[in-house]
Amino acid sequence: MDDFQLQRYGRHILLDEIGIEGQQRLLQSRVLIVGLGGLGSPASLYLASSGVGHITLCDDDFVDLSNLQRQIAHRTSSIGLSKVSSAAAAIFDINPETNCVQFATRANEAELDQLVANHDVVLDCSDNFPTRYAVNQSCLTQRTPLVSGAAILFSGQASVFDFRDRQSACYNCLFPEDTESENLRCATTGIFSPLTGIIGTIQAAEALKLLIGIKPGLSGRFLTVNALDMCFRQSGIAKDPNCSRCGSS
Repeated sequence: MDDFQLQRYGRHILLDEIGIEGQQRLLQSRVLIVGLGGLGSPASLYLASSGVGHITLCDDDFVDLSNLQRQIAHRTSSIGLSKVSSAAAAIFDINPETNCVQFATRANEAELDQLVANHDVVLDCSDNFPTRYAVNQSCLTQRTPLVSGAAILFSGQASVFDFRDRQSACYNCLFPEDTESENLRCATTGIFSPLTGIIGTIQAAEALKLLIGIKPGLSGRFLTVNALDMCFRQSGIAKDPNCSRCGSS
């Protein structure tokens, strides 16, 4: 680590739980972010500013004026650009040392498996159940830790599924794919702008701890946030032996 890096990451290095060794791990780490909207925007910016050495951005969407109320990686001048290119530009402005790879298409199963296999941690910042189930399956197959988040209206949630531990539950244990789940959309229901920042930064924090080697607080736990009364609740997640994805049955 050179003098420039020591100065840039000095406030991290001062922390006993991180130090030079932990910061060096971040510089050598690889993170995949699926979705560069309300959650992926703050998550990507904090991961880059924290010194994550390689970030792959995966999203097939383009920046729209309606996104700017909450998707802080994008600017008015970015309208019409792909979200991955817009976010990559923001990341470069914050930390040009971060190697940023853009994947501006919706990854199929094989592509997603390959992407996940080449990264240390995956952040699911998507906004739909099909993508969440696909990312969960790829992370489960590749035994790659998954940091999951979601936000709608005034309600948010986050969890960590550390698949390096074979006793870990998966996203499908929490929300079984064969049950009916309503997929609410911001475009039709609305969303409180700062809520996406709260959940996205929680995802970034949990990812950083995974990369450094600090046990993440949400590993095997489910956090819900109500931004109206600012109430945070946690509950445990047990592995479902009958889960169609990770169960033993």
